[in-house]
Amino acid sequence: MALPKLNTVTYDLNLPSTGQKLEYRPFLVKEQKALMIAQESGDDRQIEKAFAQIINDCVIDEVDPYQLPMFDVEYIFLRIRGKSVGEKVKLSLLCPDDEKTRVDVEVNLEEVDVQMSVDHTNTIELSKDITMVMKYPCLKDMTGFDAEGEITNLFEMIRRCIHEVRQGDTIYNRVDITDKELDEFIESMSAESFDHVTNFFNTMPKLIHVVEVKNPKTKKKSEILIEGLQSFFG
Repeated sequence: MALPKLNTVTYDLNLPSTGQKLEYRPFLVKEQKALMIAQESGDDRQIEKAFAQIINDCVIDEVDPYQLPMFDVEYIFLRIRGKSVGEKVKLSLLCPDDEKTRVDVEVNLEEVDVQMSVDHTNTIELSKDITMVMKYPCLKDMTGFDAEGEITNLFEMIRRCIHEVRQGDTIYNRVDITDKELDEFIESMSAESFDHVTNFFNTMPKLIHVVEVKNPKTKKKSEILIEGLQSFFG
């Protein structure tokens, strides 16, 4: 005799990048197991695949996790995780006033949202007639980096995120530009233009939450910015 099927409750979320409503369910034990194995391996590619599979399995609506900006992926996963194993997480945070004392705080994952700097733009003016349009890093953009090559990784990420270059009415699409041409183009930028490019990454939408902590030793209250998916499981 076959065992009974377990019913699963579904929930809705709005995709931060577009506002599109998506229906999703909590992840199951088999999906949680796959994620734990991937995280234990420490292999970026395996973790990437586990994230993609969980989103594919748990989001009812059709969505391609590899094409979503990372802040969408992190937001979806945070919502799925909250409905799966609990919306309240306890974090041990370092008090910024003495940088020695840690306090335990409880964060409600339902209150965590994607936020963007007010001065953020994905269109970068390089000269009077040349602009560059950037795309946000996707899940597929987050692997294959050198663990110790910080500068090399920065240039690689910039190359991956250039969507198009515009000169007057002429548009150069990334698909039509070789890596060599793009490297030469990036290296020919002025220092000021390059700062604008790095500012795109610094100010782009991120999973952010601010919590107030009180140092039990100094009694001083401080605000701590929690940023990025991994920070909510520390």
